[in-house]
Amino acid sequence: MTREVIRPPIGSAGRAVIALLAGGLVLAGLALAATIGARAESPLTREEPTSLPTHGVAMHGAPLLPPNFDHFPYANPVAKKGGRLRVGLSGTFDSLNPFNIKAGSTAQGLVGNVFQTLMARSQDEPFTFYGQLARSIDLDANREHVTFHLDPGAHFSDGAPLTSADVLFSFDLLKTKGRPQQRVAFNLVKSIDAPDALTVRYDLTGVADRELPLILALMPVLPKHATDVEHFQDATLAPPVGSGPYIIADVRPGARLLLRRDPNYWGKDVPSQRGFYNFDEIDITYFRDANALFEAFKAGLIDYREESSSARWASGYDFPAAREGRIIKEELHNDSPKGMEGFAFNLRREPFKDVRLREALAMMFDFEWINANLYSGLYTRTKSFFDQSELASIGRPASEAERALLAPFPDAVREDILEGRWRPPVNDGTGRDREMAKRALAKLNEAGYLLQGDALTKDGAAVAFEIMVKDRSEERLALNYAASLKRIGVDARVRLVDEVQYQRRRQQFDFDMMPGQWIASASPGNEQRMRWGSASASQEGSYNLTGASSPAIDALIATLLAAKTHEDFVTAVRAYDRVLLSGFYIVPFYHAANQWIAHASSLKHPEHLPRYATPIFGPTLDSWWKDSP
Repeated sequence: MTREVIRPPIGSAGRAVIALLAGGLVLAGLALAATIGARAESPLTREEPTSLPTHGVAMHGAPLLPPNFDHFPYANPVAKKGGRLRVGLSGTFDSLNPFNIKAGSTAQGLVGNVFQTLMARSQDEPFTFYGQLARSIDLDANREHVTFHLDPGAHFSDGAPLTSADVLFSFDLLKTKGRPQQRVAFNLVKSIDAPDALTVRYDLTGVADRELPLILALMPVLPKHATDVEHFQDATLAPPVGSGPYIIADVRPGARLLLRRDPNYWGKDVPSQRGFYNFDEIDITYFRDANALFEAFKAGLIDYREESSSARWASGYDFPAAREGRIIKEELHNDSPKGMEGFAFNLRREPFKDVRLREALAMMFDFEWINANLYSGLYTRTKSFFDQSELASIGRPASEAERALLAPFPDAVREDILEGRWRPPVNDGTGRDREMAKRALAKLNEAGYLLQGDALTKDGAAVAFEIMVKDRSEERLALNYAASLKRIGVDARVRLVDEVQYQRRRQQFDFDMMPGQWIASASPGNEQRMRWGSASASQEGSYNLTGASSPAIDALIATLLAAKTHEDFVTAVRAYDRVLLSGFYIVPFYHAANQWIAHASSLKHPEHLPRYATPIFGPTLDSWWKDSP
């Protein structure tokens, strides 16, 4: 059977994006650290593969692992099976469907555990996929035709075989009713064809998107016989049928999700799955309060936590279980670029359309005082969207190749950023840096703003806005920033809202300013369109929080996607980084050099850590195991 797909013209606004599948699929940043004999040879330097079919596919070059690989290097194929993992997460959930626009509060832990994708991403390589539901892939040199060959043993948890009909069904459903980034990407496909029950072919002629075959490899496959198409776009708590290693055994809406190993899981011996999913049960409990979550961990009710509080990391683990060795603290490091966090300006609102105002307001974020007094000095100020990696532009003058890419957009990058000299401003650490306030006001005066009494005004209107936050930690940071802004006459009000309202307002862009997070990967790609592309600025539910819309951004995203060599790719990303920094779309926060985790001593993880994963381990610790009951 063949399906023709109506597509927007190439180059139109509709030609953009795929990025994050809520509930656990983050295209921007997964991957891993491994060790294997061929590790010294970077997959990015190999020649483009030409012999097909193949066991895997990489964005640049050839897959690192050979066709006969036994398991991913960061997995332990002889890990002990059994036991229950108890996980605590912040927030709540109101749906078990992570694939529609209402998935902002979907329960975590479903993708991978319950739902599976055509191929599995190796977190030891920047952007490479190996067989999972699809045993192999055919791909021509121009990436205009891609064929997936399904594993004949694949089946859903109810025993029904997984066939090409399910793949076509999932494609059609997600293309019309999925999340915006899925709909846009899938509409690029010219046609799909299923010549038999185990083969699916995609025609991508004319698309000129080298990443699209990998996006299709990441498509989840839903059961045609057990999916409610009519209500697919609605939030639902009905336990889904999937093909993954776990089934949903119990649900308490908004509070608890219990996953139980499927004894009939079809893929336990698939190389990309070997060594993962070692717990008999995964008990996920949601906590609305971060302190309550930590107290549950201290009391032994939770087995693992990723620590996000520097103060707690520095002094909060002096409790009996930690002193007695029943709780272990670890600082873990990998090679993944450090992403960006910060307060996002919503450029859909006045007066944030003025870049001069945005830069001046950002100058008032007193990182030095905040880091010393709130975070025990453990953080580093973030300077790039790809910090601490070869993709970052900071400290590097633009190369001739970068300048050539930027030449059509002469006003897109400031001179100090082009030369690599720019850094976020440094305050004196007193909490009341008068010189920084003077510099900010001078910049504002140049833009036509005046300090009249206690209010910053322009054309008689005072500068006032709301900072939306969802928890006490964000609230504390926002209140400090608001106090700094008040010193230059800006009325910034902080509003704490619950998780559901927070996600709804984020999806509808109903905010002035809010904290945002832009996770970086070693292979940024199509997800950048949904974060920063012009087409996504008006798409409800997109991740373009700021409403950025720039021809330079669009062109550089297209350039990095078209790159065939690692050198060209790095050049495009660095130029892209400079354009984003020049836009002052956010107030940059900070990052920790390492990831902080604490866990019960009975939990073990492989010695070799994922090289590029962000975070290093997912919420349900797929590669871990329990050493004792």
